[in-house]
Amino acid sequence: MPTEAAVRPFTESDIGKTALSESFKIDLRTYTEEEKDELFSANLVRDWSLLTWKDVGKPYEVKTYAKDRKEWENENQKPMPVHTSWQYFNKSFHEWFVKDVPEEMNVLNDELKKNFAAFRPAKVKEVLGKSMKLRLWNYIHRIEDGIWDPRGKRALFEGLHVSRPRILFLGAAEGYEAMQLAAMYPAGEIVMVDYDPFCRDSRFAEFPRHYPFLGENPVTGALKVWYKKDFNITYLVEDIRKLPFGKEFDIVISVGMIEHFPDEQKPESIDWHRKFLKDGGYAILTTPRAQLKSKLYYQIMADVMNHTYRELMTIQQMGMYVYENGFDILRHGFIKVHNGIIARPR
Repeated sequence: MPTEAAVRPFTESDIGKTALSESFKIDLRTYTEEEKDELFSANLVRDWSLLTWKDVGKPYEVKTYAKDRKEWENENQKPMPVHTSWQYFNKSFHEWFVKDVPEEMNVLNDELKKNFAAFRPAKVKEVLGKSMKLRLWNYIHRIEDGIWDPRGKRALFEGLHVSRPRILFLGAAEGYEAMQLAAMYPAGEIVMVDYDPFCRDSRFAEFPRHYPFLGENPVTGALKVWYKKDFNITYLVEDIRKLPFGKEFDIVISVGMIEHFPDEQKPESIDWHRKFLKDGGYAILTTPRAQLKSKLYYQIMADVMNHTYRELMTIQQMGMYVYENGFDILRHGFIKVHNGIIARPR
C-alpha cells in the first residue's frame, strides 16, 4: 500500500509553490487581482448584440490530419467515422500525458549521438523530428502548463454562486476541469460523460492520483489542497444525446468540444449545455485559441492531435456561437491557450 505521503505529497503548507514531475507541472500558487488580469484576459466585448460575423470572421479550420487517419482512410476507402477518429485521438493524446519527459529526452539524445556517429542521415532526421515534438510538448504542457493551466482555470471559474454543486462534464476525457471546479466549490457531485470507454478506463483512471488541486476548505473557507480520490465522481460511457438527465445540474461544462462541430452542428452541441442545466445554473465552455503558436502546435503535432474535425477560434467568434444560440454571456476571455465563457440560457 502506498504511504499517505506518496498519495498526498502536497499539503496546505505547500500553497504558493510550484514543482515539476516527470510528466507535468504542479502549481499551487495563488494570485493577486493584478496577476489575475495577466492570467485571464476578461470581458473584451461590451455588447454581444452589436457584434456581427462580418466583424469577427470565421474560425480557422485545422486541415493537416494525422498520418494514421490518412492511412485508415486510404485502406478503407472512406472518411474515418467520427467515433473512430475520437478513439484514435484519445489513445494518441494520452500517450503524451503519461510520458517520463526527461527520460525520453535522454534516450533521444543518445539515439541522436549514435546515429550521427554512424552517419545515418535518415535516422538522424527521424530522431530530430521526434525530439522536436517532445521538446514542444515539454514546453507547452510541462513548463508552461498551457493545457491544464490551473491558475488560469481558477481565474475563469471563480465567483460562481453555487453550493455543493452537481457538475456535469460533457466529453470529459480525463476530467481535469471538473475536479478543479469541485475543489473550488466542494462537497458536491461530478458526473463525467464520454462516449469513448478509453477515456474512463485509461485517461481518467490513469490521471495521477498525487496531482494536487487548489480549492476551498468547506468548513473554514481557507485554501485547501484536494486530490482526485477526494471527489464524488461518477463516470458514464454514453452518447451525450442519450443521457437520461433532466435540468438537474448546477454547472454543465465542456472543454474543447464545440470546435469539433461544423457550423451546421454547433447549435445542437451548444444546446446540450442548456438541456441539463438547472434554472440559474452555469454553462462553462472552452475552446483552443486562434493564435499563431496554437496554429504551429497543431501543425507540428498533427500526428498526435489531428484525427477529428477541429477549429481554432478567437473569443469573439466563440462568443458569437454561444450568444446566437440563446445564452447570455456572464464572463468571457482567454487564458494561456484556451478561450473561456461562463453563460446562462436566456
